[in-house]
Amino acid sequence: MNEPNTSHASPVHGDIVEVEIGPVAHGGHCVARFEGRVIFVRHAVPGERGLVRITEARRKGLWRGDLVEVLDPSPHRVAPPCAISGPGGCGGCDFQHVDADGQRELKRFVVAEQLQRLAGIEWAGRVESVGELTGWRTRMGYRADEHGRLGLRAHRSHEVIELPESGCLIAHPQARPERAGWPGGSGLDVVATKAGPHVVRRGEVLTESAAGRQWHVASDGFWQIHPEAAETLVGAVLAGLDPAAGERAFDLYCGVGLFAGALSDAGADVWGVEENRVAIGHAKQNVPNARFTAARVETFVAQLPKQTDLVVLDPPRSGAGKTVMEQIARRRPRKIAYVACDPAALARDLGFAHELGFTVQSVRAFDLFPMTQHVECVAILTFETLEPRTSSR
Repeated sequence: MNEPNTSHASPVHGDIVEVEIGPVAHGGHCVARFEGRVIFVRHAVPGERGLVRITEARRKGLWRGDLVEVLDPSPHRVAPPCAISGPGGCGGCDFQHVDADGQRELKRFVVAEQLQRLAGIEWAGRVESVGELTGWRTRMGYRADEHGRLGLRAHRSHEVIELPESGCLIAHPQARPERAGWPGGSGLDVVATKAGPHVVRRGEVLTESAAGRQWHVASDGFWQIHPEAAETLVGAVLAGLDPAAGERAFDLYCGVGLFAGALSDAGADVWGVEENRVAIGHAKQNVPNARFTAARVETFVAQLPKQTDLVVLDPPRSGAGKTVMEQIARRRPRKIAYVACDPAALARDLGFAHELGFTVQSVRAFDLFPMTQHVECVAILTFETLEPRTSSR
């Protein structure tokens, strides 16, 4: 039984305090308050009351903690299905203690809060379910401990937590290798294949299937890790853009050409830009009738043609940024599809887009990372005017 520690005037690392759990925040934790200080609490559900062990207590900075005992549980709380989920366990899953509806509601709240706070957008959408809660992650990065047993790292730590007998539950069944017998201290990247778990090696080229095509991808390159993600996102982008034959399109941060291929198949004239030269090499093979350039989008976008009809943006987690959004606005596209893995970066860029004369037509959110705090969004923007607007949304 955990007991609150009242021996300090102010809690320190390792102390246990009793708190009411507040709303979920971007990052997989909930916000609680103790003696006027904010604590970012993992393993909690909004509305609960419980005991929190302080894991980080900076005198003038943020506090972090783990909910170690629930005194008043949420109706959405469930027993985590994985033996190493929870305080002191693997840091890969944020929401195993929450039922499916509750997980999607937490993500919906975060998307809505970020859009409202950073872009002034009132979003009443939902997080769409895609597949099952477990068995979806087709690419896994494992670590072997000193005894050669596979594990995963703890939250905000290099400590390796040994896998349970069931293996990682969110890993695809074909991405669960033998748990023992590996070189001690080694890293192991595994991808699911029809033949079983495949240990990837640098320089290998893998083949993926999506959107009616085969895609060559470097073994250490980017590809969506949910087996239904590529099809889901391509469908959302095409539905939002409604491309017509003969239209010009830019695919920025194009990777190996997934969206370029879909737009090209719809009859568009596509130019893709991506910094990773290996990915561009594969994109040229994957979509030979499109044009591709290996360059940083932020510096090359100004050199693209001065007019386009459509733009797909699929930037890294940091977002596209104001410079890229300004360059796109100068080209007066009919529509933009913005694919985002981080709702905060998406909201910031949608705020820039609003100032530049774009209207957000729709935002869809997809639960492509169940059991974790991550969520994928597709926003569709339409162009109105180049003149900045001063009216609030």
